[in-house]
Amino acid sequence: MNEDKQKALNLLKTARGQLDSIIRMTEEERYCVDIAIQISALDSLIRKANLNILKNHIETCVRDSFEDNTQDEKIEEVIHIMSKYIK
Repeated sequence: MNEDKQKALNLLKTARGQLDSIIRMTEEERYCVDIAIQISALDSLIRKANLNILKNHIETCVRDSFEDNTQDEKIEEVIHIMSKYIK
């Protein structure tokens, strides 16, 4: 597993633990603002993980696609994913 995927995996595992904590906080009826802050932090972790995965995709799959002449398809995939961030 390359470095970007390993970073993403570590972030996702951290996010999983944070999600469990948020669920517990909600079940314990903790202060809503505290829960909202933790949800925002979780969102940030997920976005960072996604960026690492996308970076890996660009550096491997997209780069390789120029050798087998499938670059248009790969570029379209990246544009599609990026459009999700804009929404």
